[in-house]
Amino acid sequence: MRRIHVMAAVIRRADGCILIAKRPDAAHQGGLWEFPGGKLEAGEPRLAGLTRELSEELGIQVTCAHPLIDIRHDYPDKSIRLDVWSVSVFTGVAHGAEGQQVRWVEPQELGQYAFPAANRPIVAAATLPRRYLITPDGTDAECLMAGLEIASGLGVRMVQLRQTGLSQLEYDRLAEALMDRFGDVFVWILKGEQPPLNGAGWHVTGRQLRALHGAGWCKGGPIAAGPPLPQGLESTAGVEYAQSGWERRPESDEVGELGLEPIAAGPPLPQSSESTAGVEYAQSGWERRPESDEVGELGLEPIAAGPPLPQGSESTAGVEYAQSGWERRPESDGVVWNGLLAASCHDAEELQMAAEIGADFVTLSPVLPTQSHPGAPHLGWSRAAELIELANMPVYLLGGLNANDLDQAQAIGAQGVAGISGLWPGNASS
Repeated sequence: MRRIHVMAAVIRRADGCILIAKRPDAAHQGGLWEFPGGKLEAGEPRLAGLTRELSEELGIQVTCAHPLIDIRHDYPDKSIRLDVWSVSVFTGVAHGAEGQQVRWVEPQELGQYAFPAANRPIVAAATLPRRYLITPDGTDAECLMAGLEIASGLGVRMVQLRQTGLSQLEYDRLAEALMDRFGDVFVWILKGEQPPLNGAGWHVTGRQLRALHGAGWCKGGPIAAGPPLPQGLESTAGVEYAQSGWERRPESDEVGELGLEPIAAGPPLPQSSESTAGVEYAQSGWERRPESDEVGELGLEPIAAGPPLPQGSESTAGVEYAQSGWERRPESDGVVWNGLLAASCHDAEELQMAAEIGADFVTLSPVLPTQSHPGAPHLGWSRAAELIELANMPVYLLGGLNANDLDQAQAIGAQGVAGISGLWPGNASS
């Protein structure tokens, strides 16, 4: 099926409002709202085609525009490429020159309108900022607040709170304090083994992405209590451990090595337990039920007790996990979460996984060498551009970048740049 190349625009007025138009009832996807534009003619340059369409449809002349997001979508009856640009400066008064209804709306109101399925990633791109600030690790609360105060003055509008040295309880308390202090100045994106229930977004690591995808989870569906275990821990008797949800000891979280994300804490498993992806389960430490300790056989030492795993669970070094009994959090079983979802991606496979779990946006890294991993392999601009073409969602480029790279990132179709040292006040380039 031939793919129709359509130019479309997110047109912003000086007050930040965005123009949308209603499709004629008799048209394909009629009666739905859309971002204005039309078909690109054969051999026509992209910007020239966009300018022509907006002049014909709205009576405006584009004077400043840049690529925003490039989407490929297959309907049952046609395939389209939506080549979307952001228009920030134009002349003329926008109106429905072809009789269509048009409306200026606040970005946060876009979700109240019905759009064709292909337009949904555009809504996300239209509402997300250009910079995605990630807080530096190991920074105390006072310094974080001071840095975020400066960042807000510099126009930063979305922040990921990254503090891997804290327990989950400490992390949650810090997040609450920062959100109370800054309120809706920022869009907050939090980390953790479970999605936040305080209205913030959730950024999952590559490990979490693979576990959630392997468990068949998609945003809007129920999440079983407890964090996914690291990739490589196989299901037993058809029951995925990513769905099991064992209780964590918050005071002893964050164990990891070989560059992997930390895993939740708890008591050691038996000494002979194998490591998975370089993370030793002997360091993992799930919560014990002290009243039911001392389970063992075949001459091995007892292991810590907890609720039984599913029938058919295999033994490890002769110790039956069906007898181990790790503590569950029953109050959080089956939580349905539908907040802003982000995922860390590094290759085409992870980008596809992110799309399939319903991620709203992703980070793609590392683009350039970083101070923390100067000799590690990196994507480079050309490969980053190729991967962005595969992602039907906003992409933030991460790794060795700062605000000076915004224009180049957007020129290859990225939403913008994400960064820690490159965007944190005091380190960031102007």
